[in-house]
Amino acid sequence: MKKLLLLSLAGLLLATTACKREQRSQSTGWGYNSQEWGGFEKLPNYKGQITGPNLVLIEGGTFNMGQTEEDVMKDYRAAPRRQSLASFYMDETEVTNIDWLEYLYYLRRVYPSMPQVHLQALPDTLAWLDELSYNTPYVENYLRHPAYEDYPVVGVTWLQANEFCKWRSDRVNEMLLIEQGKIDPTSIEGQQGENTFSTGSYLSGIYQAQPGPKPAVNPATGEERAVRFEDGIMLPEYQLPTEAQWEFAALALLGNQSAARDENITDRRIYPWDGTTVRYPQHGRYQGAIVANFKRGRGDYMGMSGALNDNASITAPVRSYVPNDFGLYNMAGNVNEWVRDVYRPTTSLTLEDNNELNSFRGNVFTQVERNSNGTPVGVDSIGRLKYKPLDENEIKDRRNFTKSNVINYGDGDIESRLNYGDSKLNNETKHMYQFGKHSLISDKARVYKGGSWADRAYWLSPGQRRFLDEDKASATIGFRCSMLRVGSPSGNRFKGGNQIKTRKKRTKRKF
Repeated sequence: MKKLLLLSLAGLLLATTACKREQRSQSTGWGYNSQEWGGFEKLPNYKGQITGPNLVLIEGGTFNMGQTEEDVMKDYRAAPRRQSLASFYMDETEVTNIDWLEYLYYLRRVYPSMPQVHLQALPDTLAWLDELSYNTPYVENYLRHPAYEDYPVVGVTWLQANEFCKWRSDRVNEMLLIEQGKIDPTSIEGQQGENTFSTGSYLSGIYQAQPGPKPAVNPATGEERAVRFEDGIMLPEYQLPTEAQWEFAALALLGNQSAARDENITDRRIYPWDGTTVRYPQHGRYQGAIVANFKRGRGDYMGMSGALNDNASITAPVRSYVPNDFGLYNMAGNVNEWVRDVYRPTTSLTLEDNNELNSFRGNVFTQVERNSNGTPVGVDSIGRLKYKPLDENEIKDRRNFTKSNVINYGDGDIESRLNYGDSKLNNETKHMYQFGKHSLISDKARVYKGGSWADRAYWLSPGQRRFLDEDKASATIGFRCSMLRVGSPSGNRFKGGNQIKTRKKRTKRKF
């Protein structure tokens, strides 16, 4: 009898322990990852977003965006305003020539029957030419010679930079799946044309990859399956940074946070470093050295022979000079950098309260093209899902936005009383100035920032902004990529929100 009682108690203890270990929904009480409870899957111990190749975590926050020093030209194209940003990742360096050559190699290998794909990705090497300069050697040598492989790629348009970001996103996610054994690495060999890995086509089931040695498994049934978005393995897209992200990352004001680690910044910066000089201030070997690659004065691109000031007549290797307090190189000088925003001189003046978080001009809201049953219609000629702008019927009852293309919001649409050359506008607005016709600004104008090897120090300030059409290139413009940070803004060691633990008050017993 005693033995039977002990066995019963042991069984009860095991059952209680199993119930405690089993994860259950706080909403319904149903068990996760259990076939008898319906089979809903939940990751048991998600560790957080990993850091992609060459990326640095930029913890977001609030800052004064825009030109805060004297506006000498009085053009008000970068009026200061308070702005907050969610955390994100930024490339430690500018994208290099060797990065671009890898991209070109992939396009030739995977799309042999579509040579136009490779041709459209070629940088404009003729951007080096000038009527009264002997820059011809750079046309042949700068992109392909190994001496320049760690130099920033130039001569790429905004459109080409965006295509590179998409390609990079897919290659990084494919690499992650292969490294974790989720798909077979031999699947790379058979990819061509439409039958090419892209994140969207894989997650939607269009691209069928061969399982690797450690395929994803349904914990409820034990059956092998493809990796899902909910598995948290794949990273968000690489993208061009928004203008706000780029400027925040360039200033790196966390380096000037007060000793009390409160919300006070001790000093505003003109450049991505402290002080009003472009020379290294600390005593020692590098004291007085130029800390960025720019044109110091008329005809002075690198200083005197035997005493070169920035040691670069044109660009320099991307890990040259001093990184800022986020660890980012060349956020001033070397090359200007494309950002994602459409240029408008008055963007900062049209901000309203709801634009004080993650401000960006250039939204065209899209969605995947789907069949009537909800499945994607397929992929385009290079293997990516097809997207389309949201149509009027899909957004007619919305309150947060009324159009899918809001590039002109508050500055160029009918509501703002500015005419961009649309013949449908009534005569009352015809007298207004027309961007793209009476000026160089149009919906194709994109912002670039940072200053270059050919610019004076004035343009090194992160608040400065200029523009160029998205399909034009320059020998002074390159780019770097950014990525969204999902989850906790401060990294994987911290949870979101203030995790304040308090002691529960004990109630006195009444006798």
